[in-house]
Amino acid sequence: MALFRSTDTGVFELFEESGRNVQRATLLLRDLLADYPEHAHLARDLLLCEQEGDRITHDLIHRLNGGGTGRPPMNPADGHLLATTLDDIVDYAEQAADELVLYAVEAPMEQAGAIADVLVGAGEQVARALRTLRSGADLAPHLVEIHRLENEGDRLSREALASLFATGIDPMVVIRWKDIFETLEQSVDACEKVAHVLEGISLKRRR
Repeated sequence: MALFRSTDTGVFELFEESGRNVQRATLLLRDLLADYPEHAHLARDLLLCEQEGDRITHDLIHRLNGGGTGRPPMNPADGHLLATTLDDIVDYAEQAADELVLYAVEAPMEQAGAIADVLVGAGEQVARALRTLRSGADLAPHLVEIHRLENEGDRLSREALASLFATGIDPMVVIRWKDIFETLEQSVDACEKVAHVLEGISLKRRR
């Protein structure tokens, strides 16, 4: 039996797969909001992304706990946190789509589309950062852009919520859209949490 196990590169492959799933989910949500309810069927595709995210997370945790072909390439606790936070991005994106259907929304508000655009940008940077993780190259450009986009998402969310209470909209509509805006913001916030975890992993690898 070998005294030292090689690094399990399958962990990197799964994180990259998770990044692609994040990208797909954010793009689907943007397309759904761009032409709703005509594109309401995309909510089903988002549900499939959510289920795929659960599968990837399960596989990652299994490998990080030593179930792979080699030793994990990072601290298992950091890997667990990264895996579950990536899953949160997709979960919140799917939840936002589900709320559109559940609340019988007739047409999306413009601000929702703007936040979805920010989410697409953040999702793309998350996926790029995860591809960079394997090589050990500098993650900083991707992390800085994620932070910038999260700040933009916060600004848009505040403006969207303020607009709900400033235009005399039906109270039931206000409640529904408040929930949807908050869910969209949570998905963007999860991207920033991923950036924080990646920053921590990067710092540990340089020690």
